Amino acid sequence: MYYPVIMAGGTGTRLWPLSRRSYPKQALKLVGDETLMQQAVMRLQPKFSADQIFVITRQEHVEPLSIQVPEIPPENFIVEPEGRGTAPAVGLAAIHLQKRDPEAVMAVLTADHFIANDIGFRQALTAGEEVARDGYLVTLGIKPTFPSTGYGYIHQGDYLRTAESLEVYQAKRFTEKPDPDEAERLVNSGVYSWNSGMFIWQVERILEEFQSQMPDFYDQLQEIAALSDPQKSKQLLDRIWPTVKKETIDYGVMEGAEKVAVIPVDIGWVDVGSWASLVDVLPADEQGNIVVGSHLGIDTKDTLIVGNGEKLVATIGLEGLVIVDTKDALLVCTKEREQDVKAMVSLLEEEGRDDLL
Repeated sequence: MYYPVIMAGGTGTRLWPLSRRSYPKQALKLVGDETLMQQAVMRLQPKFSADQIFVITRQEHVEPLSIQVPEIPPENFIVEPEGRGTAPAVGLAAIHLQKRDPEAVMAVLTADHFIANDIGFRQALTAGEEVARDGYLVTLGIKPTFPSTGYGYIHQGDYLRTAESLEVYQAKRFTEKPDPDEAERLVNSGVYSWNSGMFIWQVERILEEFQSQMPDFYDQLQEIAALSDPQKSKQLLDRIWPTVKKETIDYGVMEGAEKVAVIPVDIGWVDVGSWASLVDVLPADEQGNIVVGSHLGIDTKDTLIVGNGEKLVATIGLEGLVIVDTKDALLVCTKEREQDVKAMVSLLEEEGRDDLL
């Protein structure tokens, strides 16, 4: 069968102070009336039953997420003792699915994406399954709409086939976040897609790549998978996991893998990873302001205001700011510096302010 695996273990540090360790961004209603986690499940369910959907996350996130998506069986939550990067998360999910269905195909998705075109998204997942069953590691590329320096890029090579009316290409090369001049060159070439971080492959194939490219980690996975007793398996996982090398799936596997395909899609995709990303998905008023909550402004332009719903945010003479007000913290920064929110979280950690994390 075909199983989507939603990665939901991140803490969303760049969306502080709204996103916290105990209540991460995927549990928040940032876009629309549902949380990002609820949206991730809802866009899958017309194609997949709840029993087919898996979630990989941290122990502290299981309760808030399971409350939001009670239709997902408790046994479908795969728990990481701690975050070690996307490659270990994928590997852990793969051995779980292999036990359930040795011929499984898995789609690796995330809980922090906004996708406007749900039908196109499910079409891409169907196409990805077809190509994956031919032995390819498939990545969904996003047709770029501007020269972004915040996304990685995938070089589209030779045309391979058409699946579900979507063109499929060999993935020649993965390029990390480029500088502005390089980003413009890549977009203008017409043969690069943004790297969405969404993948489809046979479980057997991805484990073969782990064995080839990350052999030490593969051996650790096999040691975990060999235990059938759930309690002993958890104890072993808790002991082994802190020793697992931190690695991304892009660096650890995709850049050196055999038979990699990319399917470029246009599905209204946005990675909701920072406050600036909300500018791409939320409507602005005539002054260019985006407001969540209660706001009253005089001569305020091009500003993102996120209130806590309990008090008015009043602004005068402001332009190009990000303002996020919560019960115990207030963030004010320029849009140009909003990427430094993560540095503020690090500073809070150094100051021992766990109450704000």
